[in-house]
Amino acid sequence: MMTRTASPQQSTLESAMSRRRFLQTSAGLSLLAAAGGSPLLSFFAQGAPFQDAAAGPLGKWISSTCQGCTTWCPVQIRVVDGRAIAVRGNPHSKANHGQICPRPHLALQQLYDPDRIKVPMKRTNPKKGRNEDPKFVPITWDEAMGLIADKMMELRADDETHKFVLFRGRYSYMRDIIYSAMPKIFGSPNGISHSAICAEAEKFGAYYTEGFWDYRDYDLENTHYILCWGADPVSSNRQVPHAMSMWGKVSDQATVVVVDPRLSASAAKADEWLPVIPGEDGALAVAMAHVILTEGLWNRDFVGDFTDGANHFTPGEVIDETLFTENRTNGLVKWWNIELKDRSPEWAADVCGIPAEQIRRVAIGFAKAAPRAISWLSPGASMQARGGYAAMATHALNGLVGSSDHVGGVVQKTKVPADTVPDYSEYQDDISKHNSKQPKMDRRGSLEFPAMNAGKSGGGVVTNNAADSILNDDPYDIRVAIVYWANFAFSCSGSDRWERALSKLPFMAHVTTHASETSHFADIVLPAAHHMFEKWSFLKSKQNLYGYSTLTERVVEPMWDVRQDETEVPWLLAEKLAERGFDNMLRYFKEQFADPETGQHPSNSAEFAMTAVKQFTRACWDQTHPDHGKYGDALNGWQDFAKKGVWNSHRFKCGKVREAFKTSTGKFEFYSETLKTALTAHADKHGTTPDGVLEATNYTARGELAFVPHYEPALRWGAEAEYPLIFFEHRSRLNREGRSANCPWYQTHKNADPGDENWADVLKMNPVDAKRLGLTSGDRVKVTSPIGSIEVDLKLWEGVRPGTVTKCYGQGHWAYGRVAALDYQKRVPRGGNNNQILPAEYERLSGSTARHGGVVRVKVEHA
Repeated sequence: MMTRTASPQQSTLESAMSRRRFLQTSAGLSLLAAAGGSPLLSFFAQGAPFQDAAAGPLGKWISSTCQGCTTWCPVQIRVVDGRAIAVRGNPHSKANHGQICPRPHLALQQLYDPDRIKVPMKRTNPKKGRNEDPKFVPITWDEAMGLIADKMMELRADDETHKFVLFRGRYSYMRDIIYSAMPKIFGSPNGISHSAICAEAEKFGAYYTEGFWDYRDYDLENTHYILCWGADPVSSNRQVPHAMSMWGKVSDQATVVVVDPRLSASAAKADEWLPVIPGEDGALAVAMAHVILTEGLWNRDFVGDFTDGANHFTPGEVIDETLFTENRTNGLVKWWNIELKDRSPEWAADVCGIPAEQIRRVAIGFAKAAPRAISWLSPGASMQARGGYAAMATHALNGLVGSSDHVGGVVQKTKVPADTVPDYSEYQDDISKHNSKQPKMDRRGSLEFPAMNAGKSGGGVVTNNAADSILNDDPYDIRVAIVYWANFAFSCSGSDRWERALSKLPFMAHVTTHASETSHFADIVLPAAHHMFEKWSFLKSKQNLYGYSTLTERVVEPMWDVRQDETEVPWLLAEKLAERGFDNMLRYFKEQFADPETGQHPSNSAEFAMTAVKQFTRACWDQTHPDHGKYGDALNGWQDFAKKGVWNSHRFKCGKVREAFKTSTGKFEFYSETLKTALTAHADKHGTTPDGVLEATNYTARGELAFVPHYEPALRWGAEAEYPLIFFEHRSRLNREGRSANCPWYQTHKNADPGDENWADVLKMNPVDAKRLGLTSGDRVKVTSPIGSIEVDLKLWEGVRPGTVTKCYGQGHWAYGRVAALDYQKRVPRGGNNNQILPAEYERLSGSTARHGGVVRVKVEHA
């Protein structure tokens, strides 16, 4: 299982497609596609030197932001004669070293995709379903917004404004205009985000140990050990440009271990690969904690020690809590007595499939390298049906070795100043105030869906359950929906539920750059500006210990009749509502937003978009703002910000957070009083006990075990006798949030993902299993789970753990364009959508969709 030494599969993976080859190809092709192949532009294919955004004969570089993942890297785009032709990292960014990964390059093909939505469209076939032709016809923006406003005014006339829902997918930090202010002023509580299908369970682990509900940052520059739990830093998850820039240094100075049932790109470059049984990460994590304690390798400065200086952590033995004095942690001995004392490597080996000696070796190596060590939690180890406690266990290793908030370890984030939407309460009438307090339609906060974001019952979102809420009219029927930058009919597990739910919706408008599976069920389709090239907004993120605010800018004039989703669309809708007698929203936009430089209020949608982004980012650039220069760059006015495109924070300094963690005890909690308080409050709300909550949320723990990181057996759909293989999915280094499939470069370079093939969608199976089943590479196979089937090509590959099969997420579109589909007109997909065989299961404490951890078993047979 060692992989630093060259193995046949590693050599194949590393030689199949280099990043340099991909970037060279994409740079060259983008120039040819955008500028007709002029030899003059070959200069840029070799990598243009950084220069200011001044215009010249070869165009100019203009700043913007890539939203291909949630790191939101600052980028610059070369514009020649009004055409975007190339992308590079923003040299003013301290976070990504002025570098980018492959994803921003693919955005060029999204921008100029002939399959984009070009004008508003109206459905003329009232019947809805996958096999129904919507019979869309083009209409004007004026007519489209009028039709939406008519449906919304019907809700106001019936005092049922709460039956309106705004579904949000990916977003910018202009989001609260359309996601919060617009529904609340209209009178609905229903702003439903995509967050729970993304990574909320990952945040659960850090919050209920150290009080931080967010993604962490990592000090790669100074670390000596990285333990990746399903994370693939050089390819996917977050901070890819930073990881790619640092990985050579990391490999020279640190040990890298990857826990993943698939040989990912990071695993292929690691010192050790631990192909864990999917869903059993928690067993591995608590066994490592057991080893660290029994070997006496915990960090005494951070954690504390026995009063007599001896090590009393003896396997199987209960310890008197009074013998141990803790420093900056809470409940270590409780954790030992309740969970860890019996979790030996030998026990774990049978559960998680990793040899006991390897568990022991990795645990000791990790602890000895600490506190400059990182236990890197990712969605793969947390977005499981019982993944909340696995997330806690993997993150608790950082506390055990003292690497939380330490140089070379795991850190939180620096402050990025920004404003949000002004108070809108004065613009809410009686209907709005009353109906905005109705229960949210996704049933967050119910007994079986605690969704305890930051400790609050119902504080999170249960995105995927919204489909069942629509189908069951629970808690009420939804009559009108607006969806933007989301494709839940494809991207949510149990996707057939969304097809039925969207078919049932009386009226739905979809704001999108491309037609998609969700658009197929829409009554109105509105063409959106592309976020990276045609939209004014800003984003906040972090990497390399820097926080940053980064602009997306309109770097080219749109070729088609598009509008900006989070600003222009709400304004246009507000105008139509005002014409029909409800002017509260339009008055709010006109009166509460003003250009910080001129004081002028917006008078149209384009002015509103520009005014809002300047108002929200004022702290970064306005020298009269009290926070200007306080937390980082002191930019010299709006033009300086727009030119540079990014505001950088001061670099994060370790040590202050650990002085007072934002937990109930103020300490890093191995025994989580924070979780105990949250679970008890949710139980009291429903007249039950924490044990009753755990039973309702499919957890096995009872009593005190509920308040410590512990092992939970994997929950899987399907009996092993009928469905002998565990199915799990992974992500592509080329997926722009799952939106790359209609880009030819994505298909042409798909083998950049280990084990995958170009222009194909392959199920990867270990040759051991294939021999037993009588299957060979290239076979067309049917993959069946308890909820559905897909057909794909089979690829025999030693990089997947025996007993499991895996497939990349992103293929299987039937309505996303002529490249993404095998036959767009006949709705024949290219490959299969994983969400047709993944069930709608949840990590319910956080509200997350349980799309990882081998939540379903499958059978594979010849198609």
